[in-house]
Amino acid sequence: MASQKVTACCKALIEKKWTIAFVESASAGKLNYEFSTVFDSGKILIGGMVCYHTSMKEDLLHIPQGTIEKHTAESAIVTKLMAQNFHLHVKSDVCVALTGLTTPGGSESETKPVGTIFIHIIFPDKEIATRLLFKGAPEEIIDGATDTVADLILEETGK
Repeated sequence: MASQKVTACCKALIEKKWTIAFVESASAGKLNYEFSTVFDSGKILIGGMVCYHTSMKEDLLHIPQGTIEKHTAESAIVTKLMAQNFHLHVKSDVCVALTGLTTPGGSESETKPVGTIFIHIIFPDKEIATRLLFKGAPEEIIDGATDTVADLILEETGK
């Protein structure tokens, strides 16, 4: 069942007649799932893609060779490119990309600990990007990120 924030976000998108698509890494499809559980989600949800492994980001989303090696798969630039490149092929009013670290390993460091999440959202007239740090178990990190995505979209819809 979707959180109250996701439900409110979907209702606001329905009111504005805006569609939404997701390209996810760390959340592994959770954003798509959460938004799909809201009544009338078929009016707004286009769908999405889970690109967890580097090869999918490079092969399917055309992240330039060397970008992930230089910046890591969990970075602001890779998240931005995921959103922009996915949005070129999947037309929606809103396109959300999310990467990050929910478990130890990967590109974890002192400056990028577990719980670091990158979000990049394309709206009809602008783009926003944010880097956040969540605490807790992997599911708590993703739940927090999901609610943050909903909050960011709600702000843009004026709700």
